[in-house]
Amino acid sequence: MKVADIAINDLLQLVVDENASDLHLAVASPPVLRIHGSLQPLDAERLRPEDTERFMKSITSEDHQQKVREFGGTDFGFGFGTQARFRVSVFRQKGVVGLVLRLIPSKMLTLEEIGLPMEFKELLFRPRGIVLVTGPTGSGKTTTLASMINIINNERDCHIITVEDPVEYYHDHKRSLITQREIGVDVPTFKEALRRGLRQDPDVILVGEMRDLETMEAAITAAETGHLVFATLHTTGAARTVDRIVDAFPTDQQEQIRTQLASTIQAVVSQLLLARSDVPGRVAAFEIMIATPSIRALIRDNKTFRISSDIQTGARWGMVTLDSSLMSLYERGMIGYEDLITKCQDPENITEKLQGMQKKK
Repeated sequence: MKVADIAINDLLQLVVDENASDLHLAVASPPVLRIHGSLQPLDAERLRPEDTERFMKSITSEDHQQKVREFGGTDFGFGFGTQARFRVSVFRQKGVVGLVLRLIPSKMLTLEEIGLPMEFKELLFRPRGIVLVTGPTGSGKTTTLASMINIINNERDCHIITVEDPVEYYHDHKRSLITQREIGVDVPTFKEALRRGLRQDPDVILVGEMRDLETMEAAITAAETGHLVFATLHTTGAARTVDRIVDAFPTDQQEQIRTQLASTIQAVVSQLLLARSDVPGRVAAFEIMIATPSIRALIRDNKTFRISSDIQTGARWGMVTLDSSLMSLYERGMIGYEDLITKCQDPENITEKLQGMQKKK
């Protein structure tokens, strides 16, 4: 296939048809799709610098092209007709342009389809507090949050404000009124959006990413002042998430932040996306922490290392550890042994359990 004959729309259509999660366009490589977690190069010529430049200019506004020239990269979202939306990252490397386009699924999932327990739904009706969805890049955090916002939009009458960089899922007004603000387009920073947002009569606030101290502070304050706040962090595990937030603050403020977090936190959902071993596709593994009085006390008293044992015994509240979630997926034949061992937090304990199961057989 000659690259000169390929239009960006042809590649985007292929992403949609193949249900790929990402399209990589890099010089000296053919276009590459990521399908079910694996990179699959297309049977095409290697891209030249003028090819990636042409692809970039065909979908990138002049403002964003200027950002690439000035800062070496830019991110934005755009619609591919009525079929799909993409999140685009344009960047310079070795003096040439590269692109990664992520397909944003158009279908909102139910909690059951995501894999979250039904007990979790009650959290979406809390009047205030903070719910954190965490995990590495590409673990499905945005999809989980969009699905939660969609449930609120369908079932509650409230004002929802989302602050995202860029806006990925578009929500229509349903039972709720929804305002979606994009960083760099509608508002300069997360901190500014949250500060202004509190004056816009919100009930629910979604913060796309808590990436700096000011944003964390503003999100916690919003939760304290009677709003239900959803946010993401790039951490794995509930205890590490709490520690990451507290450690972002100066030492003399950490005790106060622990107290604020202890009173406002409602839940931490930590997730990983894994390739399925039984059928094509991917499946999510979760650690779910619900803030019980005991867990709030552990956060307040700086004893986060004991949170895991509370999660292990908290099944009646819908809690689950990452290792037991992975073990459940493995026992059902949905993930392989290698993923179980490499992604779990306590490989020795998992290995002992597996040996015990073998003996029983």
